[in-house]
Amino acid sequence: MEQLNYMNKIKSILVNFSRALLALTFIFSGFVKAIDPLGSQYKIAEYLEAVQLSAYIPDWAQLILSVGLSAIEFTLGVMLLLAIRRRLASKLSLIMMVVMTLVTLWLTVSNPIQDCGCFGDAIHLTNTQTFIKNIILLTAAIILACWPLYQIRFVSKTNQWIAFYFTIIFIVTASTLSLYHLPIFDFRPYYIGQNIKKGMEIPKGAKLTTYKTTFICEKNGVTKEFTENDYPYNDSTWVFKDTHQEILEKGYEPPIHDFSITDEKTGEDLTDSILTKDGYTFLLIAPVLERADDSNFGEIDAIYEYAKENGYGFYGLTASTDKAVKHWRDITGAEYPFYTMDGTTLKTIIRSNPGLVLLYKGTIINKWSHNALPKQAELNAPLSLIEVGREPENETWTKIVLILICYIFPLTLLIVADRIWSWTRWIRKREEWLKQKEEWLIQKEQSNKLYQLLKRKRQMRKKIVAGNWKMNETLQEGIALAKEINDSLKAEKPNCDVVICTPFIHLASVAQVLDAEGVALGAENCADKEKGAYTGEVSAAMVKSTGAQYVILGHSERRQYYGETAEILKEKVQLALANGLKVIFCCGETLEEREANKQNEVVKTELEGSVFHLSAEDWKNIVLAYEPIWAIGTGKTATSDQAQEMLAYIRSIVAEKYGKEAAEDTTILYGGSCNASNAAELFSKSDIDGGLIGGASLKAADFKAIIDAWKK
Repeated sequence: MEQLNYMNKIKSILVNFSRALLALTFIFSGFVKAIDPLGSQYKIAEYLEAVQLSAYIPDWAQLILSVGLSAIEFTLGVMLLLAIRRRLASKLSLIMMVVMTLVTLWLTVSNPIQDCGCFGDAIHLTNTQTFIKNIILLTAAIILACWPLYQIRFVSKTNQWIAFYFTIIFIVTASTLSLYHLPIFDFRPYYIGQNIKKGMEIPKGAKLTTYKTTFICEKNGVTKEFTENDYPYNDSTWVFKDTHQEILEKGYEPPIHDFSITDEKTGEDLTDSILTKDGYTFLLIAPVLERADDSNFGEIDAIYEYAKENGYGFYGLTASTDKAVKHWRDITGAEYPFYTMDGTTLKTIIRSNPGLVLLYKGTIINKWSHNALPKQAELNAPLSLIEVGREPENETWTKIVLILICYIFPLTLLIVADRIWSWTRWIRKREEWLKQKEEWLIQKEQSNKLYQLLKRKRQMRKKIVAGNWKMNETLQEGIALAKEINDSLKAEKPNCDVVICTPFIHLASVAQVLDAEGVALGAENCADKEKGAYTGEVSAAMVKSTGAQYVILGHSERRQYYGETAEILKEKVQLALANGLKVIFCCGETLEEREANKQNEVVKTELEGSVFHLSAEDWKNIVLAYEPIWAIGTGKTATSDQAQEMLAYIRSIVAEKYGKEAAEDTTILYGGSCNASNAAELFSKSDIDGGLIGGASLKAADFKAIIDAWKK
């Protein structure tokens, strides 16, 4: 037992560490991609180009896919963090990590894309680093999928739908706002405050990239490769054919290494002249003019006129052809010049098509999406005198706090509101119960006869002998045993209620041979789910449909071998009662706990965790069974005094929870190597109302002898 507890602790630590690792990775990865939906779309386009599918999937579909994938990743991370739908979240995590690991394996081997884009522009990893990362996460996902129920909940099952749907709304809203404006956080090298020329500089002493250049030459039909060292400069008979270059050792690469502005008409490089220009410069950036949004061209033209009046530069930058530029001029009336730049660079500078960038002496002062351009009313003075011309303060921490407030605070409020609602509902039920109790007390005072009858009824609480067949008897053997028990009790009516609890496969068949008035039928377990894709499980509704009236829950063997927790049992109890089943709920301590004198604490914790949440009405359908684990199937038996002491204690804590009357009406059974020889002594104790019988219930004669103990 000690070893089992130790293994369970190890499993719990592994599962919750893996769950935290996956959750934080998914949340961070999903968030940085969600707040940059266009950047994620560009990365998806790279993947599609690598597999030659980009022509078949339009841009709008890629954008929807970008938002959807980031939302799924973020939401899955939150589900893992809060332990929402533990089994489903674990399976989805495993599926995602299997797919991502296979993708990154392909990237590592083939190298079609330099950066997988797992963390957007926030963190760049090589394909090899990404593959190693995914192997670690895949291992964590496998651990999680093996033991999903070891995850510790941070949000109750009642409230988890609130957290789930609110998370989806939050992340989709964040993506939409970032798409309409600009990303909330800018992780790219062209951030506000960056001097572009400085971003292009290589520090003194920095290691440079070294290359190996290979020259391919031909002579007399023979092709040969030469390096720079052995090139046949003095042999003119070798004819040069081709050259290729490979990186021997990668050196320092500046954050900005691809910023180049060219006048296509003249071929002139304008980069330096624009970046060193004194004063302010507006750059209208439109990577693809053919698909640029022209709905705000009036505001763009107004800004151009403002720039011209105040002597500021205003240039359009695009990767499109002259034809596209002409078309743009035709539909907008644009008079500002257009220059050429690499399309990828333009997409990196600003996530908007078009977007507006303001430079001051080569430093990025501000950026605007085409949906949030400066209004004409704001441009009422030179830029040096107005807010538009000043670099905004660093608001990173403000944004972080705002995001936390927008997500954590409302989520907390929703959960608290749900708890208050549940609590007030309980208050209403309690008030109704108190009112009913008051009416009953009045009636009791009015009729002493009725009071005496009720008192007598309490003293005559239901006595039960229940058999637990466990995993024994074939179907045919089970039917024969049930018939034999039924016939023996027909011949001699028992002084107690009799229940036989059989394996699932027996229930429907055994129900046909039992006289329900003499012998009740029960199941040994039921699922903690109402219905659905849970292969091998049997729901409470299914159990009820067989004709069963009882179900055993909380048995120590279920707790020990199948890891059933108090929370799982709580769900099972609720479903069983909802489907009209009476519950035989088991509790008990191990030998170590008994020797440490912790038996009372253990039993109380088990009851509080799984059944003490029930209403007084539901409690009427609960039968308790105390089973000292050290006495189950071992041949050891608690003494009658030990059993009486524990059952009296159990009745006292029931009284604390539901009142003395309910405690007196509660049937409490003893289970643990109870047999024909000791049953009479056990049943003679005032608080022992019967037994939950294991091995002795598999023989009709032995079981009948235990039942007959009530006659002694």
